[in-house]
Amino acid sequence: MIRHRTVESILASYEHDSSGVKRNLAYMLEHGALAGTGKLLILAVDQGFEHGPNRAFLSNPAALDPHYHYQLAVDGGLSAFAAPLGLLETGYDTFSGHVPLILKMNSGNSLVDSTSPNQAVTASITDALKLKCAGIGFTIYPGSDHTYDMYEELRDLAERAKSHGLFVVVWSYPRGNMSADGETALDVVSYGAHMACLLGAHIVKVKIPTAHLEKKADKEALQEARIPIDTVKDRVRHVVNCCFMGRRIVIFSGGAMKSEEELLDETQAIYDGGGFGSIVGRNIFQRPRQESLDLIDRMVKIYKKR
Repeated sequence: MIRHRTVESILASYEHDSSGVKRNLAYMLEHGALAGTGKLLILAVDQGFEHGPNRAFLSNPAALDPHYHYQLAVDGGLSAFAAPLGLLETGYDTFSGHVPLILKMNSGNSLVDSTSPNQAVTASITDALKLKCAGIGFTIYPGSDHTYDMYEELRDLAERAKSHGLFVVVWSYPRGNMSADGETALDVVSYGAHMACLLGAHIVKVKIPTAHLEKKADKEALQEARIPIDTVKDRVRHVVNCCFMGRRIVIFSGGAMKSEEELLDETQAIYDGGGFGSIVGRNIFQRPRQESLDLIDRMVKIYKKR
């Protein structure tokens, strides 16, 4: 049951979606320490695929245990927990119903040549239903030579997910035919976020954009429209506006490990720029448990404006 008007207002933008999809979105938006605020703080642990267990977890060896992440999400009052199939399966009996789950449906790994970024589909909608997930997650790489294949994979999975009442989170990470700086350039990030919306995402996950502008035509368009881009807050606001003027939930990745103050400054900028929240991984689980919980609490306070 929806208890907060803020959540009702957000769901009103999802005009075509079934009651099942809206119920699962509401379940997440009404869960945890940020319940009813319209903000989300999600723990995502897919780094075992992306970086391997040594780089991902040995800075905090307790994180090698999947139950550690489940418990962190529960004890931290997080909005949801996103992870690949095998990790979610290990805690099904112990943690079922304690935190909304998002099944990450595709993954890559750092042992593969990354000149043409791609990911393999590693789970099914049947898996998501068996795990009683609220939604699925899928990565696209706009700019990669495999972009169009990833679009078609997402189209099929999203259609099936929605038919079963599951919401769709799209990790939109531009890569491939661009400079290294271009991957987080404001024009490129906002373009990738917009494409995720066009592909039917309920929630878009992107990296915090920099003030770098990669494409000449986009740079000219932004300058002609006098879009402010100097601060993180300004850039967050532009990305949110590019996601149907805020009619789709946009959350921002914490990225690689950074200092607490850097992460909190980004959190404040996301709040000030009208972003819907953060999805964090390494910045949480690579720290000692109590330090992680304290950091989560400080992020929650920012998003609750207190």
